[in-house]
Amino acid sequence: MIQPSREAFRRFTDDETFERIRSFGTFQEMWASCLSAYPEQTAIEDNGVRYTYAALEDEAAAFRTVLAAGGAPKKVAVFGPNSFALVKTLIGAVTLGCTAAVLPAQLPDMAVLGCCMKFGVEALIYDPALKDRVQLAAQKLPGLRLIASDETAAEKTAMRPVRPEDPCLIMFTGGTTGKSKGALLSHRAVMEGTVNGCYGIPEIFGQRYLLILPLSHVFGMIRNLFTSLYTGSDLFICRNNKDMFRDAAMFRPTVLVAVPAIAELALTLSKKFGRMMLGADLKTIICGAAPVAPYLIAEYHKLGVELYPGYGLTESANLVSGNPENLTRPTSVGLPYPNQELRIVDGELWIRGANMMDGYVGEDNAAAYSDGWFKTGDLARFDDDGFLYITGRIKEIILLPNGENVSPAEVEAHFNALPFVQDSQLFEDVNALGQPILALEIVPRATELGGMQDPQKEMTEALQAVNRSLPTWQQAAKITIRDKDFDRTPSMKIARYQKCK
Repeated sequence: MIQPSREAFRRFTDDETFERIRSFGTFQEMWASCLSAYPEQTAIEDNGVRYTYAALEDEAAAFRTVLAAGGAPKKVAVFGPNSFALVKTLIGAVTLGCTAAVLPAQLPDMAVLGCCMKFGVEALIYDPALKDRVQLAAQKLPGLRLIASDETAAEKTAMRPVRPEDPCLIMFTGGTTGKSKGALLSHRAVMEGTVNGCYGIPEIFGQRYLLILPLSHVFGMIRNLFTSLYTGSDLFICRNNKDMFRDAAMFRPTVLVAVPAIAELALTLSKKFGRMMLGADLKTIICGAAPVAPYLIAEYHKLGVELYPGYGLTESANLVSGNPENLTRPTSVGLPYPNQELRIVDGELWIRGANMMDGYVGEDNAAAYSDGWFKTGDLARFDDDGFLYITGRIKEIILLPNGENVSPAEVEAHFNALPFVQDSQLFEDVNALGQPILALEIVPRATELGGMQDPQKEMTEALQAVNRSLPTWQQAAKITIRDKDFDRTPSMKIARYQKCK
């Protein structure tokens, strides 16, 4: 069993910075500290307007008045795209003591209705642009309050104290079964995740963040928004990801929180058009939500940018581990953060700790736990120095006719180490005789093909060499080089093929 210590991260920054990283029991406590320390610093930039920490609190306090009219609801849903309005309504709700369910902005009206019913929300806060998609919920749930995110009041309502164990957020997750669920996170868990985002980075306070991830995703909410606020940083909200590089060149962020697919795109364009595609001041990329290729770490380092891979779950308030030794251990997801315990049971990573959710809302949680330990569904291992490695997903294991179990992610990692492989997918297929086989598809990295005289031939030879180096039962019987990307989920993970029946 691994019991991490925060002291393991001390050596990755200076003592003054490290001592500034301290825990809070509730969001209210953290927010009060921010308002005391950074009142006149810019907190949010959105749509051409800058809001200081004090101004953000004024807007949140006015919205608390709106919410409290007629009695503060216990649970609310917050529904809208990334914007200042979403941030101030979220902070207003949470600091009033409400539990906020953050709904993805792309949800259709039936799904909005379903979430309101399942989560038992009493009020639905919506962006006016999404008004049509909340009408069904209003019709079917007569007691539901509809509140537009631009509603305000002249009077300011003070924050209401809560306890660390009180519920704070409901965040969407695929869960360990793949079915979309709502993970209930307490204030304690949210604060653990927020503070964990500070460890392992040399410079963390007073940064400039670009927000491109949706706040309905725990990575965007916890590591991008809350850690930015915690550290007195300036967060620029990118309204449309098509404008991401224009915004980066103008705003010049120092930190980018991104999934690997976005980091890959940014690298490709930066190699083609220059480093200004990322903004001239970018120093740090926090990368997760999917496996990070060592290639990305090495190539960003050449550009003067450190890309740090990590591992997290919605159920763990996002952050479980982060890798400050990105160059020397590029295949690791890093050192586990403090105030949690980790163990590996039959190859599967189990976790318990202050960062963990209270459970899935409206679900039978029995299968997700064993004696208080949350079963992640991820296959993992630790090295002798306590660094964590994720080697696959239990649900993706392929059972071969000879009885061997194959983890696609473990095999894919060998091919992904080739510089020209951007992404790969190992899956179960059938041959011409209808017999089950392993098949591999790869997406080539265009920036690496220019120096090849015969790209198809050279790639094929390199892929076959890697294939032959694997144990016989892990070798792919068929390898295909794709001419387009894989289909992807909303969080930019590869949409994996279903196993043959």
